[in-house]
Amino acid sequence: MKEVQAILFDLDNTLMDRDHTFRSFSTQFVQDFLGHLEAEEAQKVVEDMIHRDADGYRDKDGFFVELSEVLPWETPVMAEHIRAYYDASYINHGATMKDAVDVLKYCKERGYILGLVTNGKVDIQNTKIDTLALREYFKAIVISGEVEIAKPNSKIYQLALDRLGVTADQTLFIGDHPVNDIWGAGKAGLQGIWLQRKHAWDEQLDIQPWKIICELNELKSIL
Repeated sequence: MKEVQAILFDLDNTLMDRDHTFRSFSTQFVQDFLGHLEAEEAQKVVEDMIHRDADGYRDKDGFFVELSEVLPWETPVMAEHIRAYYDASYINHGATMKDAVDVLKYCKERGYILGLVTNGKVDIQNTKIDTLALREYFKAIVISGEVEIAKPNSKIYQLALDRLGVTADQTLFIGDHPVNDIWGAGKAGLQGIWLQRKHAWDEQLDIQPWKIICELNELKSIL
């Protein structure tokens, strides 16, 4: 591997604390729509929503239909109304991952070229990036909904490399998902740093992370 010149980051549950964000959203949702529930039952619904959401890796429209059918409504709420509520309020609960901004500043100060590669809809991901004030740190931001290529397709990493003006062997990828981040980036020729969150490592993968971290600030001792 050549000397590292660039670093690509994932967004959700890497730079944005999606666990905190979705839990906060779900708590507010239950307060607003299911205020008739006792506190213990309301908390059970919050935990059920988090479980059904599957860390964001399921179809949102199907998720909202499911909520409209299974939640203990006093007055039924249609899926499209849940969608509208989500679109209007979810990002208001957004929070950066611990040490995310500090680490981005650290990388920039040391001359690394930074990029962001994220799966999702253009408007939603852009809103997250701007609400969390992350855009200024990146030379290139690649969103799957914009380029119509999604991780772990190797083409999306190559597109990011092209926009940064670097090669794969000069670049690290940092993310939390074993397949979408580490395996996909590895197939594109990048070394991966796996931020351990919820996802267990699949031992059948033929790519291994270069480094494993539990907190973003551990990057300072690696770079």
